[in-house]
Amino acid sequence: MRSDTFQTVQIYRLLLKAVKKHIGKEENKRHFIEFVTSEFRNNRNLSDGVAVQQKIKLAHDYTFLLNNVHHHKDLLFSYNIAVDRSDEVKRTLGKSASSVGLRLPEVYQ
Repeated sequence: MRSDTFQTVQIYRLLLKAVKKHIGKEENKRHFIEFVTSEFRNNRNLSDGVAVQQKIKLAHDYTFLLNNVHHHKDLLFSYNIAVDRSDEVKRTLGKSASSVGLRLPEVYQ
């Protein structure tokens, strides 16, 4: 039981970290974090070991999906494959500005 609790806490942290990193923390995207939190809270009293493992696996798979979709998008940007270039330009400008200690104006963010 203790390992299930440890696994649950670990995957919960990883999933929240992935959601915050890849989806965002803005107020209009807050419902993603709230959904994850509510799902974990609603299932905290689950006693069936198989059901617990299925929920942990589902959360792990979703974390894996979020991280890898983001990685795939980065690869597409790096190889200049037909994707929306405005995000890449914003990211490049942001990196350039931060490398010299500046921040981009709100227009570019």
